[in-house]
Amino acid sequence: MQIKKEFVRRDVAGETILVPFGKTIYDANGLFVLSELGAFLWDRIPDAENEETLVRAVLEEYEVDEATARADIAEFLGKLREMGIL
Repeated sequence: MQIKKEFVRRDVAGETILVPFGKTIYDANGLFVLSELGAFLWDRIPDAENEETLVRAVLEEYEVDEATARADIAEFLGKLREMGIL
């Protein structure tokens, strides 16, 4: 999986924030705050071969059933795709 836009991840006051830079500044509509799961997924997306890789990682890290993990991951990736980030 590949992140198409330029963002830097910053942890500020207990929040994980994506800050756009480069050309992405003009495309993005401000900063993005990630949930704990969003930050977990964001860190793994560049090395993930596919969505299944992310599902396995979430199931290993969190106490969650597979259906919930798949739904949450699909929603997060869908939002990234919608914004042209993924």
